[in-house]
Amino acid sequence: MIEHLSPTVHRSQMWTSCMSFIFGEPVSGRLPARVRDRIARQQLQSEKLISWVQMLLVVLFASLWAVAPKTATNPDFNLVPFALGFYFLFTLARLIAAYRGTLTRPFLMASVVIDVGLLMLLIWSFHIQYMQPASFYLKAPTLMYVFIFIALRALRFDPGYIVLAGASAALGWITLMLYVVHAEAGNPMITRNYVEYMTSNAILIGAEVDKIVSILMVTCVLAIAVLRAQRSLYRAIIDSTAAQDLTRFVSKEVAERITQADRAIQPGDGESKVATIVFTDIEGFSTASEKMSPAELARTINDYFQAAGEVIARHGGVVLLFEGDAMLITFNAVTPQDDHAARALDCALELEQVCRERTFGDGVRLLTRCGVNTGAIVVGAVGTAERLTFTVHGDNVNIAARLEQLNKQYGTYVMCTEETAAACGDGYDCAFQGEIPVKGRSQPVKVYSVARP
Repeated sequence: MIEHLSPTVHRSQMWTSCMSFIFGEPVSGRLPARVRDRIARQQLQSEKLISWVQMLLVVLFASLWAVAPKTATNPDFNLVPFALGFYFLFTLARLIAAYRGTLTRPFLMASVVIDVGLLMLLIWSFHIQYMQPASFYLKAPTLMYVFIFIALRALRFDPGYIVLAGASAALGWITLMLYVVHAEAGNPMITRNYVEYMTSNAILIGAEVDKIVSILMVTCVLAIAVLRAQRSLYRAIIDSTAAQDLTRFVSKEVAERITQADRAIQPGDGESKVATIVFTDIEGFSTASEKMSPAELARTINDYFQAAGEVIARHGGVVLLFEGDAMLITFNAVTPQDDHAARALDCALELEQVCRERTFGDGVRLLTRCGVNTGAIVVGAVGTAERLTFTVHGDNVNIAARLEQLNKQYGTYVMCTEETAAACGDGYDCAFQGEIPVKGRSQPVKVYSVARP
């Protein structure tokens, strides 16, 4: 059955598609507060940059005015030094406010209007300064600075200020043009002859309209470009924030692997690698936790994980799984490490040492057992298209888990396989404990307890 859309819905969809094509795909939903805070900080940095550029413009204008020959025919009237002085003080105040973080939207809007208004006032003063008809100032090249002020607003990712600058400039130029037309009663100084326009003080309405159209077109193009950039910026900040949040739930290395992948990771994507796996578990934690309140339990386990995480990070390990009080730690699975076996044993031994030397939470002592194994594993994503887990799997992972449990039988705290001991060399005191059968393997696995020499 074919569903037919009503004309109203069809027009609405076409309008939405057209707006997205022109202005870019809008950001759906409400921006979270932390995202808005990051955007606000970036906009504040933009305002600092704008203030410095304005200060540079003041210095440039003042330098050009200082070195230019003074040809004004009315020595008693010169608005330029006063305008530059006012603009310098205003820009300085704006710069200070930007660094103090006290810039408000009304102040910024007033700043845009003052920038353009001051320029228009300066242009208007030229006909008095040079004792010419009012139409004289319409040919002043100083109008070109209008485009600098409009473009300056593009340094901030907010098209509203660009539109305000362009609209102020267009309105200001229309006002100046109307002033010329009505300045001398009965003599509007209007011509349709282009040569006369270029060689006299006569005005050509079409030429002034061209200037206004140019101002408005530049404004529109810049506003659209900044709006598209703004939407891209918002999406980039949202993605960046999400990636940062992701590192709180998975390791930084895994988060980078997910977010920097050339294509979206799919179920079953993985690669075979030789790596070292460490399984850890707290000795007797179930019994100890029965004597704690939920708040005490949370403080204790979080304190333990904080201390363990510092040790793991110091040796370059990556925690792929927290399960109760147990951890699955990998070396060379996510981050390349040639000495992964030695790193893993060092990590396990330091974890044992830290747990022996300190307490956690409200003075609770927790001893940790570790199983370490080196061998071929598969690193990748498992799950469904809607929900994935990035993990490692294979019988060598299972052996590491088996060794952790075997510590209880042998009264040890760190056990490893023959493969791990051989990969580490002679820097460790590895004591042979026996052989254990492993499901799926024809030969038993030789296991060792590990201590520092």
